[in-house]
Amino acid sequence: MDNQRLILFIVFSFSLLLLWEAWQDKNAPAPVAPSAVSASAHNAAPAPSQALNAPAAAPAQAGFGKGQRAVVETDVLHAVIDANGGDLRQLELLPYRETDDRNKVFTLFEDNQTTPYMAQSGLVGKGMPTHRSVFQLNPGTYRLTKGAARLEVPLVWNDPASGVRVEKTYIFKRGSYDIAVKTRVINGGTQLVDLTPYYQLTRHGEAPRGSQFFLPTYTGAAVYTDAKKFQKIAFKDMADGKADFEKTADNGWVGMVQHHFVAAWLPEGSIKREFYVRASDGLYSAGVILAEGMLAPGQQKEFTVPLYAGPQTQTVLEQTAPGLDLARDYGWLTPLAFPIFWALDKIERVVGNWGWAIIILTLFLKLALYPLSAAGYKSMAKMKTLTPRLQKLKDTYGDDRAKLHQAMADMYKTEKINPLGGCLPILIQIPVFIALYWVLLAAVEMRGAPWLGWITDLTAPDPFYILPIVMGITSVLQVKLNPQPMDPMQAKIMMIMPVMFTVMFVFFPAGLVLYWVVNNILSIAQQWWINKVVERSAAK
Repeated sequence: MDNQRLILFIVFSFSLLLLWEAWQDKNAPAPVAPSAVSASAHNAAPAPSQALNAPAAAPAQAGFGKGQRAVVETDVLHAVIDANGGDLRQLELLPYRETDDRNKVFTLFEDNQTTPYMAQSGLVGKGMPTHRSVFQLNPGTYRLTKGAARLEVPLVWNDPASGVRVEKTYIFKRGSYDIAVKTRVINGGTQLVDLTPYYQLTRHGEAPRGSQFFLPTYTGAAVYTDAKKFQKIAFKDMADGKADFEKTADNGWVGMVQHHFVAAWLPEGSIKREFYVRASDGLYSAGVILAEGMLAPGQQKEFTVPLYAGPQTQTVLEQTAPGLDLARDYGWLTPLAFPIFWALDKIERVVGNWGWAIIILTLFLKLALYPLSAAGYKSMAKMKTLTPRLQKLKDTYGDDRAKLHQAMADMYKTEKINPLGGCLPILIQIPVFIALYWVLLAAVEMRGAPWLGWITDLTAPDPFYILPIVMGITSVLQVKLNPQPMDPMQAKIMMIMPVMFTVMFVFFPAGLVLYWVVNNILSIAQQWWINKVVERSAAK
């Protein structure tokens, strides 16, 4: 395989991978709209399996009623808590904007009949409040006052028959997307109470708003444990009953992941826990059940579970909980992507602009890989000097491919050229640049970040298509600098590729296109210089 075929194969393989993932997302079974359920199912709650010494049952999900509401306003969040179940029904992240409408604040949790997404909690057991029980709260607006570090929203549930009282309190913190849910259970009755709280996230199965066909990103559930690490649970597997993940542990968390954002329940300590998922009525739930033990009459117990619901900011995720940073998924290139983002972040802190940081990092990577890329370009340059002679051999031997290949092999041997000399350097560079691609795609830090002039958001497409056009022009120049394939069909494909990529990159985030443009320009300069050196050497 000559260098042109190798490059063609690599580029098209990567393109087909993106298109295949996008096609799968596009053609996945459409989620069924949530529907009402029977009264018994409506009030059902998840029950722990035999791992927590109780009979198995499944969580009900649809038919969310509306009750009295508390509206919470902090410096970074706008939230709505409903008395029905004490659910967190709405959550807007004030510093962020919607991808498809920059005038709207980004909404993570949605109080929507067709595309609901919410955080729920309750207690398993007969006579205990679930996410279908009605709590008491003081409706109205709760604002984080100037100078205050935290804000609490209390809810209360009482059962006069059993004498059990449950107090659920949401705790919001200044400048934080970490929302603590504190539960106090008071046993004023005469019977032992089994304390088995559960916490779950319930979501519709559609892709987030602003998702693009050419940029498929993961949307679904995830479980993390020390033993099995980060485990994705696709909605399709949940619906088919094929979800495979570690279900019991004494550590870990459960969450819902989407592009740039994550919501996760983060139980602390080494308390025994059971993870579960469920798909029903077009909705998907992922949750965790905890074993808090038994509560004797006259006793009370308090436990708190944090909920992180916010952006996948690298430093914040690392500081919030073990393994939460893996929600920012780079796939199999994670070991390579982490140091690349670390370097990009350090550069941005110095220059103060993510666009210039991308340019500088691309330059550094190009310098670091110069010896490898130079070897590949030198091999291609030597091949280019042989193009007229190779074409003459083709004309001489015509359709006799055996003699043509033998004559070409003799020529390579005489000229001391290895036609595969540029393959290994190119192959070694591919993982580095693909890792950088995923880093730029996943970096929520660039959401809403400008570069210069018309580029006001590096995660949004170029509004005037300037970068994609420049990328297309530089790609054409690269093709011209390479030795032209003798096969006319290959030559046509090599010229069509820049046009195809220009069309694709129109929909890509500006930060990604900027990287490709800078990399193309540096590659052109390097290849042009090496071509000149080789041509002068050949002339001598």
